[in-house]
Amino acid sequence: MTPTPAQVQPLLHALEQVLRFEQPADRVLRQFFRDHPRLGQRDRAVVAETVFGIVRRLIWLRWLAAGESRPGRLLALALNRLHGLSGRALEGLLRNEDCAWLQSLPRPTCEPPPAVAADLPDWAWERLQSELGEEAALTFGRAMQHPAPLDLRINPERLRRDAILERLNNDGIEAVATRYSPLGIRLAGKPALQQHPLFADGSIEVQDEGSQLLGLLVGARRGERVADLCAGAGGKTLLLAGQMRGTGQVYAFDVAERRLAQLTPRLKRAGLSNVQPQRISDVDDARLQRLAGKFDRVLVDAPCTGFGTLRRNPDLRFRQSPEPLAELVAKQARILAAAATLVRPGGVLVYGTCSPFAEENGKQIEAFLAAHAQFSVDPAGPALAAAGVTGLDTTTDCLKLAPDTHATDGFFGARLLRATT
Repeated sequence: MTPTPAQVQPLLHALEQVLRFEQPADRVLRQFFRDHPRLGQRDRAVVAETVFGIVRRLIWLRWLAAGESRPGRLLALALNRLHGLSGRALEGLLRNEDCAWLQSLPRPTCEPPPAVAADLPDWAWERLQSELGEEAALTFGRAMQHPAPLDLRINPERLRRDAILERLNNDGIEAVATRYSPLGIRLAGKPALQQHPLFADGSIEVQDEGSQLLGLLVGARRGERVADLCAGAGGKTLLLAGQMRGTGQVYAFDVAERRLAQLTPRLKRAGLSNVQPQRISDVDDARLQRLAGKFDRVLVDAPCTGFGTLRRNPDLRFRQSPEPLAELVAKQARILAAAATLVRPGGVLVYGTCSPFAEENGKQIEAFLAAHAQFSVDPAGPALAAAGVTGLDTTTDCLKLAPDTHATDGFFGARLLRATT
């Protein structure tokens, strides 16, 4: 979407606020739109799309601009290099001084450094390049330069996927089945769904296909007791409860009351009554200690750097740094160890992140197994196949998803089995 002259000023104000990187970009934009209620739906779409597009390519844009960071000039450069608008087309749309600056900006005489071409901060590039190799790291980074598609998860208790696909397409919403998840639907665009009857009656929920696959890795069954230890707003909790067909109990634990509060209306929409949201102070909470060894399956979607979601959260590039990573890895280890105490003998523990970094994934599992001899890796492939997942490489022990390979968010998932004795 190309902004109109009337949209440029609010766009620049929103961009200026986001570029401070003091809060998540989506939160900043929500507040901005609340503060500017006269902006219409199309105005908001143009502002959000343009701002997120600039943030996705900000490292490259700043390189082109020789470090220039003023919003007006970054907007001029983005509209020119990303949207293909000529200098003449920008006249009358942007300020004269920004247009003049753009016209005087020399074209680069060399290729950008690999980290710039990948739009990744140096510290993240160095890690990925050393772990994946330069070509794969560059491919990963370039995949993150594009917006993520809008994926839905069906509620099989309401309608079958083919019926929902037919309904959506009949309503003019182009939709296809996802490639891997048997519960997923991918939309061609990003329509507003909050008022759609299928959303209102709980037949569909918004959830990335990669997130669905991590939930399916748990393999929840009817009548079981399952824990979602870092439940957040409950996307995976809903999937687990649905897998169990409303039987058994799913405990949704989180330290944030605000996040758990978002789960209640979602449960009501989905018609699920087998979920118990519970706020905990931390992983040493007495509630967890009383439940030691009581769960058939435990899911830990651990707090992480989140670099697997850069398509959706491009500002993470600028709000994360390598300094807190060691502290974050230690936190993950502590959560994983606490989760292990909840698993009954013979039960399943699933650890997942939306990060591509080895410290948070494979190395974390290696350290856990070295300290917990009663657990072993249960290969992901058979468990996913049993859940109806098709098309994934089943030769690796762990689930590894990336946008360049699977067109999902980047996810890691390890399925661990506790010995029966």
